[in-house]
Amino acid sequence: MNKTIRRASVFALLLVLALLVRATWVQFYEGQALADDKDNRRNAIETYSAPLGNIIVAGRSITGSAPTKNSDLKYKRTYTDGPLYAAVTGYASQAYAPTQLEGIYTDLLNGTDSRLKSVMDTITNQRAEPGNVVTTIDPGVQKAAYDALGDKKGGAVAIDPKTGKILAVVSTPSYDPSSLTDANTAGAAWKKLTSDPEKPLVNRALRQPLPPGSTFKLVVAAAALEDGLYSSVDEKTVSPDPYTLPGTTRDLTNENPNAPCTNATIRTALEYSCNNVFAKMAVQLGQDKVKAMAEKFGFNDDRLDVPVRAYTSVYPSDMYPSQTALTGIGQFDVTATPLQMAMVSAAIANGGKLVSPHMVSQITNSGGDVLQDYDDEAGTKEILSSSTAEQLQSAMRTVVEQGTGTNAQVPGATVGGKTGTAQHGENNSQVPYAWFTSYGKSDSSGKEVAVAVVVEQSNAARSEVSGNGLAAPVAKAMMEAALKD
Repeated sequence: MNKTIRRASVFALLLVLALLVRATWVQFYEGQALADDKDNRRNAIETYSAPLGNIIVAGRSITGSAPTKNSDLKYKRTYTDGPLYAAVTGYASQAYAPTQLEGIYTDLLNGTDSRLKSVMDTITNQRAEPGNVVTTIDPGVQKAAYDALGDKKGGAVAIDPKTGKILAVVSTPSYDPSSLTDANTAGAAWKKLTSDPEKPLVNRALRQPLPPGSTFKLVVAAAALEDGLYSSVDEKTVSPDPYTLPGTTRDLTNENPNAPCTNATIRTALEYSCNNVFAKMAVQLGQDKVKAMAEKFGFNDDRLDVPVRAYTSVYPSDMYPSQTALTGIGQFDVTATPLQMAMVSAAIANGGKLVSPHMVSQITNSGGDVLQDYDDEAGTKEILSSSTAEQLQSAMRTVVEQGTGTNAQVPGATVGGKTGTAQHGENNSQVPYAWFTSYGKSDSSGKEVAVAVVVEQSNAARSEVSGNGLAAPVAKAMMEAALKD
């Protein structure tokens, strides 16, 4: 064979081999990546080629699917009472990535979860019938919170202390997820929602940590009792009023200058929300002990999944004593979500035991067979002694019965709570945040609930902003709904 021809033949063969290698690489190694690419429209066509599975509240589907017109995407997601449940469901959109439960359970709801496949589905490589997500949400509690928040900007969470079931997750202002489901109209809705200064897409119940103000005093009180700094909520503290922050000349005063806060007991200090008592208490304990207690309640946990990943509630480190003092009243760099403060009240109400909060009870296949039961998997941690929990319950009852939280009283129920008004802006220049966290127990049925509410903004005058005035009525409505027979 001619030498030149032989060399050309070898070169051509090498080119063919290179093409085969590349084709094999694309087919077997890059194929899945290409298939999963968010810009691959075939994925959307496949996802919306049939109705999706549903998210269920109290036995009723709050989602659905509807046929589309003039589109290669045959179905679109629909929502019943969309704004009411938006903080629970999130949205499943033909144009945007799904969020909240819709995002976490995408594979289950579109039928691609391997647990849904029958033997025949596996053999034929067909998509299975979609499954359903059964939530723990109580529709009565959810609506009570949503209606009570009304046009106020804020968030609210309710938890069953015994089981960890989340009964309500509400964020206002809300939005209608249905506006984002259709690819033909979602763009305009998205632009409107993302440009809204009120940020309706933010889940304020789970993913908006803010300074918790005086509600954090419950954590400091728990640390003091567990540490033995004080033996009882009725033992007098050593707390000058005003209290000079360590290393400074700044005096920390109380909202009510006439409150009996000098050397007040923990009960009285919670009743009147005495800043001087808890600021000094935090310094006496030291930041490490306060942090350790906060972390028992769930602060600094960056993997708090309910199953939506909640934003981390923070108790800071490496502070000066003056800064530690401010953390004792829920200021400086302390932040918390309503979920976190509901967990504080839930653990206190449950005798010092914190049950893992969760808002999905079960996931099932299309026939209702349970694929996973989250109620059975909920873990329990003992974070306080029963004695400390009982003392804090008692002190919280005093707050509601005769202190700063009287607006949370529920007829026929035993209620304990704590108000909070957190500073906002440089030198407290903006309207404060109003907080309330509480527990309630029906005197007749024994039903229990723990709640937390934050009101970021309302139409109330600055002088009228308080946890008792704005947040406690919302908590009351939620507890009434949860505890009714």
